[in-house]
Amino acid sequence: MKLDFLVPIPDAPGKITYRDKPSGKYVYYEHDREYDRNTQKTNPKRATIGKVSKQDSTMMQPNRNFLLYFPDAELPEEYNRTDRSSCLRIGDYIVIRKIMEEYGLRDIIGHYIQGKDLGLVLDLAAYSIVTENNAGQYYPNYAYNHPLFTDDMRIYSDSKVSDLLHSIGEDEIVGFLNEWNGSRDHREKIYISYDATNKNCQAGDIEIVEFGYPKADVGLPVFNYAIAYDTHNAEPLFYEKYPGSINDISQLEFMLEKAYGYGYRKIGFILDRGYFSKQNLESIDERGYSFVIMVKGMSSFINPLILEHMGTFEKKRVHHIDEYEVYGTSIKARLYATDEKDRYIHIYHSIQKESAERTQLESKIRQMKIYLDKHVNEVRQFGPGFEHYFILHYNKKTGQFQFAEEKISVIEEEINLSGYFCIITSEKMNAKEAINLYKSRDASEKLFRGDKSYLGDKSLRVFSDDAAGAKIFIEFIALIIRNRIYTYLKEKLKSMEKKPNYMTVPAAMKELEKIEMVRLTDNVYHLDHAVTKTQKIILDAFGIDVPLVKYRASEISKELAR
Repeated sequence: MKLDFLVPIPDAPGKITYRDKPSGKYVYYEHDREYDRNTQKTNPKRATIGKVSKQDSTMMQPNRNFLLYFPDAELPEEYNRTDRSSCLRIGDYIVIRKIMEEYGLRDIIGHYIQGKDLGLVLDLAAYSIVTENNAGQYYPNYAYNHPLFTDDMRIYSDSKVSDLLHSIGEDEIVGFLNEWNGSRDHREKIYISYDATNKNCQAGDIEIVEFGYPKADVGLPVFNYAIAYDTHNAEPLFYEKYPGSINDISQLEFMLEKAYGYGYRKIGFILDRGYFSKQNLESIDERGYSFVIMVKGMSSFINPLILEHMGTFEKKRVHHIDEYEVYGTSIKARLYATDEKDRYIHIYHSIQKESAERTQLESKIRQMKIYLDKHVNEVRQFGPGFEHYFILHYNKKTGQFQFAEEKISVIEEEINLSGYFCIITSEKMNAKEAINLYKSRDASEKLFRGDKSYLGDKSLRVFSDDAAGAKIFIEFIALIIRNRIYTYLKEKLKSMEKKPNYMTVPAAMKELEKIEMVRLTDNVYHLDHAVTKTQKIILDAFGIDVPLVKYRASEISKELAR
């Protein structure tokens, strides 16, 4: 779309080319280069940015691409902002702005990132929440029809996004995390849920990207990403990124040191079974922290305790925990011979879990038998999984596999242990208190699912360490905001008799996107229609009413009219 004014043709040596067409002479800007593996050549990517003026060959009539690639260019005073959509979606912006103000995010980030970059950081965080995407090249499309946090709501190009990602360094990131954690209340006792995931990355020149042990292996190198989450206040506290080859158990000690460095003293950690190790528990003890940790099923040191107490609580209603449909009991014991402290081991039994685990075990044994039968009279060795459940018989002379005999005692022990699981705590509490604490980590698990499913962050789309660090940083800001949205909606849902399906974060965001402003013939943006009943219910979860929506709409209209 051509704009109705002239600007000087940009001074960009080597980037500007011209093409003659019947309708005139057009100006092209080379905004990127792309390597073609088939031809082994690097091809320029160009976009038309305007048409050369017939009266002055140094001037051109620009189009919308010019505004994307040269956002800082001076424009005539009469420019009427036709570079922006005539329909703006403002609902999500109003909610995200409220949460940013509530946390003081603009002020905190502004201490470390100033000027036009500050607004762009906030916009990229909002963009990933609203569109469920993190690809920088599509940001201008989002900016075209949404209010922005940049000064004068200026739209920046994807090349400016790339420049921003390369300009944010570790000093800015560390400064933000220090201030964010410094503003938390360190006097209250909180439990931090700590968990890690991994992200795929095709850019092999990023130092932390390595082939490791991904949860979903698609053959790509990965890096690990962990979040410490305050379960009491429902807030992400800090994050870590570390090489893909480092496992969860090894990294925990460094996280504990980081938590101590942020000033956290009166805290406990809620940990998944992957973090259980003698060394990790000792590290937690050394810093005076407490812990709640799940133990791997069928663990050798836990099995005797389960067998010892089996039948003493599973059918007694006094041990029933309604919220989770389990029976539980608690005992005090040392975990290993050199353990210097008593631990509290909470044993649980679930009828549903027992049924599922028994069905899974029977199916696994059956599939193993079928597989073994197919290889009778073959010279073949089977893995430790088969040897765990079967005595494998071979012909001593030929080495051929003959038949398999079930290890009855092993299988029966697993059947007996089906439905049981354990949680270990360092502090004295009952079984109900322990499982309530452990289940509070569900919010951090939803945070990870939101990160990978709803923020478009299953993988990084950057090719340098600086850009990777900046993108993870912006992602963390988006997680802080999105998690708050989730918490508000969850609290509102508790007070509602009916449980409508529009009170999830994705559904609520899509519904609020329908609150629109349109630009009329007076060249001013106006609310297009009244706020609907559903939108009012969603907005009420955030303490936002219709007058506030109208006030924000008026603000947006005035800012775009400057």
